Amino acid sequence: MTLDLHMVLIILAAAVATYATRIGGYILITTMKRIPPRMEAALAAVPAAVLTTLVAPAFFSGGWESKLALVVALLVGLRVSHSWMLVAAWVVVMAWRHTIGV
Repeated sequence: MTLDLHMVLIILAAAVATYATRIGGYILITTMKRIPPRMEAALAAVPAAVLTTLVAPAFFSGGWESKLALVVALLVGLRVSHSWMLVAAWVVVMAWRHTIGV
């Protein structure tokens, strides 16, 4: 394996950009006396946005078994407020999938 200077520079630039955005957000929030309502709403939307970026590709590129598992997890998640139920539903669907040989 050879050391490619361009790749090293890209990795370093990505590391600096990641660190700068994280420390910048921390500094911005800690210097505020009160968080504005729009910023609070944007921060509250981050978990849903991250979950969507993780689930959407699996739903649209996966097979029917992935779609079924995600739909069952969604229905259980909407019906029951406990996270462990979501995991239990996922385990049941995956065990059923394994049983029928898909």
